[in-house]
Amino acid sequence: MGLLSDPNRRRALISLLTRLNAPICVVCYMAGVAWFMGLAFEPFTLRTYMSENAMGSTMVEERFPAGERALATGREFAAHKKKAGGMPVDWLVRTMQARGLEVFTQSFSRTLPFPDENKERYMVRGTNVYGILRAPRAPRTEALVLSAPCSPGDSNNQAVGLLLGLAHYFRNQIYWAKDIIFLVNEHDLIGMQAWLEGYHHTNTTGMDWSPLQGRGGSIQAALSLELSSDVVTSLDVVLEGLNGQLPNLDLTNLFYAFCQKIGVLCTIQGKLQRNDWDSVSGYSHSVQTMMLMVMKQASGRPWGDHGLFLRYHIEAATIKGINSFRQYKTDTTTIGRLLEGMYRKLNNLLERLHQSYFFYLMPSLSHFVSIGYYMPAFGLLAVILLLRALDLWVQLSTPPPRTEDGVDDIEQSSPGVLSVLTPLVISHLTGVALYMLPIRFQEMAVEHFPVSETEAVVLTAIAVYTAGLALPHNTHRLVSGEGTEQGWKVLKLVAVLYLAVLLGCTALINFSLGFILAITLVPVAAFITPHVPKLLSAFILVVLSPAFTLLFSVFLYQELLEMPISFQEGWVLYLSVISQGILDHFLYGSLVYPLVALLVYPCWLLFWNILFWK
Repeated sequence: MGLLSDPNRRRALISLLTRLNAPICVVCYMAGVAWFMGLAFEPFTLRTYMSENAMGSTMVEERFPAGERALATGREFAAHKKKAGGMPVDWLVRTMQARGLEVFTQSFSRTLPFPDENKERYMVRGTNVYGILRAPRAPRTEALVLSAPCSPGDSNNQAVGLLLGLAHYFRNQIYWAKDIIFLVNEHDLIGMQAWLEGYHHTNTTGMDWSPLQGRGGSIQAALSLELSSDVVTSLDVVLEGLNGQLPNLDLTNLFYAFCQKIGVLCTIQGKLQRNDWDSVSGYSHSVQTMMLMVMKQASGRPWGDHGLFLRYHIEAATIKGINSFRQYKTDTTTIGRLLEGMYRKLNNLLERLHQSYFFYLMPSLSHFVSIGYYMPAFGLLAVILLLRALDLWVQLSTPPPRTEDGVDDIEQSSPGVLSVLTPLVISHLTGVALYMLPIRFQEMAVEHFPVSETEAVVLTAIAVYTAGLALPHNTHRLVSGEGTEQGWKVLKLVAVLYLAVLLGCTALINFSLGFILAITLVPVAAFITPHVPKLLSAFILVVLSPAFTLLFSVFLYQELLEMPISFQEGWVLYLSVISQGILDHFLYGSLVYPLVALLVYPCWLLFWNILFWK
C-alpha cells in the first residue's frame, strides 16, 4: 500500500508501466495462452474425489438381472413406434401401469420461429409420458428422474427398454426414500423443455403445454439415457448444459466410480483415459479432451436432455452408449446395474449436491481443473486491457501541447462528446438490427429471393453483420468536422474498459466462451490505432472478428473430433451452426446469440471505427 500511497512512487510505477506497456502486454498474452495449455498436463491438475459423504462409498450390491428382457421390451417399443409413426403413447401408458407406476401424459406444441432444416420440423406437436414410483420409506418430498428421449427411426429404442426394465425392478425394492420419475419425452429437447416447465409451473419460452396431472417431490438429480445398440463398448458421460452450465462434479465422480467398480469402459468427450501423461501423445490426448469440453461449453447449447435440468438447479447428466470397433463389450444387464447403483447412492442424499465444484474443466474422467486453476489464464489476458486503459488514461491526462504563442491547442485536446457518443450509439443500433432483423425479415426475403426460411434468416444475419463494416464512413458523416487525436483515444479507452467488463462478466458465467473471445479480441483491443497500416490491420481485424472466430471454431471442433472436413462442408456446417444458435435462443433461452449480437459485435465495431478514425 505504501507504493500506491506515496505520490512519487506511484508516478514512478505508472511511468514504468506506460514505458514498458507493449512488452508487458505481449508477455501477458503468451503467459495466458501457455497457462491454459498447461492445464491439461496431469501434474498440474487435481484427481477427482467424492466430496459428498453420503456417496463416498460404492458399497451397494447391484442385482438388476433383466437386461435381455429390457432389450425385448425395447424391440417391442420400436415395433409400436413404427406402427404409430411416432411416440406410442397408449402402449407406453399400459406398459408403465403394468409395472406399478402412476402414469400421466402431457401434450405440448411449439411453432418454431423458422424451420429447423436439420431435423425437418417447423410446427412441433407431441406427448410426454411419465410414470412415478412413489417412495415407500419417506414423505415423498424429493424425487429423482430417469429419462429417455423417444427419437425418430431406430435410435434410442434400447434406452426406453432399459428404462422400463429398471422401473419394473425398482418397483419391487423397498429402500427408496425418494420418488423416482421415469420419463419418455418426445421431440428431444422441446419435449423435455415442455415437461420441465409444466413440472415447475413456469413458461419462459412461450411454449404451449397441458398442465401436469401428477407430480413428485422436488427433483434432486436426473440422468438421461441414450442407447441405440444391443451391444455397448463404452459409456460416455455428457456434462455440458444450457449456457455452459455444468452439473456438480460429484455426479460425474459417482458415474466414474461405478464404472470402475463394475468394470465398464467409460469415456468423456468420446475419448478414453490414457496413463502415459508424461509422453507427447498422452499430453496431446488430454489437450484434445479438454478443448472439446471448452468448445462445447462455449457454444451455450444443451448437448443432451440433461442440459435443461441445470437451469432449475437440478444436477443432471446424459449417459450415452457407444458401440465402436473396440473389442471390449458391455451388455445391457451391466448397464442396468450401473444405473441401479447410481440411483441407490443418489437415494441416500440428505440434501442437494453442493459440496463439490460447479466450475471445472476435465482433461480426463480421473482429473479435473478447478476454477482457481483456470481463471489466472483469463486474468492474464484481461490485465492487458487494464494496462492499455492505464496507458491511454496517462496520455489523455498529459497537459496538451502549447502553440508558439503559448496558447493550449484546445482543438486537439478536447474532443466533442458527439464524436465519441455517435460511434457507441450506431454500433449498438447495428447490434440490435443483427438481433432482430433476421427473424422479422425472413418472410420478405423468401418472397424476393429463391431461398428457404432458414437460409433467409442466416443470410440476413450475415448481411447485417457485413453491413456494419461501413459504419465508420456513416459515423463521420453524422459528426461535424473531423475527429481529433484525443477523440480516438477517448473512444478506445471507453471501448477497452467496455470489453474488459464484458469479457469478465462472460467468463464468470461461461468461462470457455469468455476465454475464446478474449483470445481473439484482446490483441485487437490492445494494438489497434488509426496510425497502423490500414489494409493489413483491416484484414487482421476481420479475421479476429466474432464471425470468423465461429468459423475457425467449427473447423477446430471437427479436427478435435478427428473428423476433418473440406472447406465447402465446413461452410455448410458454419451456416447450420448460426441457424441452430438462433433457434436455441428462441426455443430454450440460450444467451450466446444475444450476447454476440447485442454486446460483442458492437464492441468489435468500436475498434473498427478507431482503425478508420479521421
